[in-house]
Amino acid sequence: MLDLSTLEEYDSQQMYKIYDIWPEIAQKSFEAEHESVNFENVKHIVIAGMGGSGAIGDMFASILSKSKIYVNVVKGYTLPQTVNSDTLVIIISVSGNTDETLSVLRSAHQLDCKIITFSSGGKMKEYCEINEIEYRCIPQYHSPRASFTSYLYTILKVLHSTFKIKQEDITESIMEMKKTRDKIMSSNLSNENPSLKLAKSITGIPVIYHPFGLQSVAIRFKNSLQENAKIHAMVENIVETCHNGIVSWEKISNVQPILIQGENDFIKTKERWKIIKEYFKKNEIEYHETVSVTGSILSKIINLIYVLDYSSIYLSVMNKIDPTPVKSIKFVKSKL
Repeated sequence: MLDLSTLEEYDSQQMYKIYDIWPEIAQKSFEAEHESVNFENVKHIVIAGMGGSGAIGDMFASILSKSKIYVNVVKGYTLPQTVNSDTLVIIISVSGNTDETLSVLRSAHQLDCKIITFSSGGKMKEYCEINEIEYRCIPQYHSPRASFTSYLYTILKVLHSTFKIKQEDITESIMEMKKTRDKIMSSNLSNENPSLKLAKSITGIPVIYHPFGLQSVAIRFKNSLQENAKIHAMVENIVETCHNGIVSWEKISNVQPILIQGENDFIKTKERWKIIKEYFKKNEIEYHETVSVTGSILSKIINLIYVLDYSSIYLSVMNKIDPTPVKSIKFVKSKL
């Protein structure tokens, strides 16, 4: 059984303590004195970011998937050719020095489009100040991935009018996070902790199945498992996998299915969940289920991310791995 002393021993920079206060960070960020901006006539949004910043882009793409605004998430160096005067380019880099994101910023500045940027400083802040580009400075908590709620809720504060996200949905999501925190936090390392339960179930390579609308959750979980627990992980859409990926289960392997479900998934998606679970049971394939809270899409996504992120920290510590260092990423960046 995992205990607090083991958590403190292997989580050397105490990432878990930041996760314990995620709801407070979210609330503080949404209530911060950042000036809101309402961009008019936006028909196309491009969100550029890498790693944890890119995960925020994925999340907004999910939240806005049922709106009339078309959303692109750019995880690389180039903007879509469709960028024009009706496009809002949102650029996120926690460090402010991400090579790919700075390239997108420079490209956007040369075009007739709306731009706003978010970082904790760095080259991005300097570029925006020199070129009079809308910019908001957001503090980093521990690391870019642990700063997720700080950035998410500051962006919601600044752009909720543009996104047309209801303030009551934002408030609800924070309240639900507080309820979730009581179940998963470090002071509750019991058998009833859902994040700890999930971590204990992972002994192989996870394949994370998700429905339409929750792709951002699956991608974020994959990234967190890779960065924190230092393990491989895969992501598949539950409907698409019924046309190809399911065949791979005909061969025994060390891959483990994790099913991420929305409380009110589309009726045909629920049918696929039922079928896939029947298939796994018939073939004696063990799987783990995580179901969202009820409420808005924002509440569903952020609370799933909260549970899954914390499980990646628990898994790393159980495997005697420090979740914070990312030596391989630093190696790549040193070569750029």
